[in-house]
Amino acid sequence: MPMEKMKFQEELIKVGFNSQEKERSASFLQEDDKVKLVRSIASDIEITSTQKALKKYSWLKKYYKKAFKEAGKGFPGDTYEGGYFIWVKENAQIFFPIQTCLFLKKNRFSQKVHNLVIVEEGAQVYLITGCGASPQSFESYHLGVSEFFIKKGAYLNFTMIHNWQNSTVVDPKSVAVVEEGAVFVSNYICLSPVKRVTMYPEALLVGEKAKARFTSLLFAHPDSFLDIGSKVVLKAFSTSAEVISRAISNKGEVIVRGHLRSESSQVKAHLECQGLMLSEKGRIWAVPQLETFYQDVDMSHEAAIGKISKEEIEYLCSRTLSREEAKSIIVRGFMNTDILFLPQVLKSEVERLTQEVIKSGL
Repeated sequence: MPMEKMKFQEELIKVGFNSQEKERSASFLQEDDKVKLVRSIASDIEITSTQKALKKYSWLKKYYKKAFKEAGKGFPGDTYEGGYFIWVKENAQIFFPIQTCLFLKKNRFSQKVHNLVIVEEGAQVYLITGCGASPQSFESYHLGVSEFFIKKGAYLNFTMIHNWQNSTVVDPKSVAVVEEGAVFVSNYICLSPVKRVTMYPEALLVGEKAKARFTSLLFAHPDSFLDIGSKVVLKAFSTSAEVISRAISNKGEVIVRGHLRSESSQVKAHLECQGLMLSEKGRIWAVPQLETFYQDVDMSHEAAIGKISKEEIEYLCSRTLSREEAKSIIVRGFMNTDILFLPQVLKSEVERLTQEVIKSGL
């Protein structure tokens, strides 16, 4: 295998993309503005580029920009090159995850993609999206616009792993529309150096007993700036939501935002942020926000920021570990991937990637 191809595959592995497609139900790979791979192994999944899907299905136009309109947001930009369309058919139970990758390779390139995901009634699926940049990609920009539609009784677990370069600027924007009895789980992992990431995904719970959960694992390296937020609007009766964040600053800056807005009664929602400072030069800023128009709601938030305790270090050192080994164990335990609600087929992969990146960053 040529050296360049081997290095490219190594970069894909870092964001959870399996080039052999082992234990995957469908794959999509885009490099800069070119789609390199599209394949569906499961008959209940259709996957292609958004542009091709819009040409193929006239009915799809009613979904285009719809999520942003329902959220009362203007659609960001009007020119896109690529992005994936995923359509999971009614009552499909997909065991192996779908994998997608949006990769930057060129210097000073602006990648602008629009992704559309539709999970039909009663279907269940896991989607892992890896976004990254080649070491040769300098001062590049990524704008990823995503719209998710989770129909009645459906389940979507969406995990996004970022592995950028320290000169990359990243600006993801997404809205999910979650119908009656449906569940939307969104996991975000950013542990490698990056110049700036600004994201504030939103979920609209429009059907009764709909649920949403946002989870973030963040590690801010020196000179990295992460402004990460999540918003859930509980629009229907008896809906529920959680926003959970784990943030570490190692001389980098992290802003963690969370907004829960109740627009109906009998809702339950919780915000939680835990921060860990590894250096006096870093910064963590937790910004929780709760909002309601009704009395009979159960909404709460908690935030805690601290440092590794001297007692924890001394205890582990007494077990024959060095101070650096002790520190590494504490940090890796803090970034516990169990909170991501991943299936076993993905859990071990994500755990390995997370531990490797954290270890290299300490």
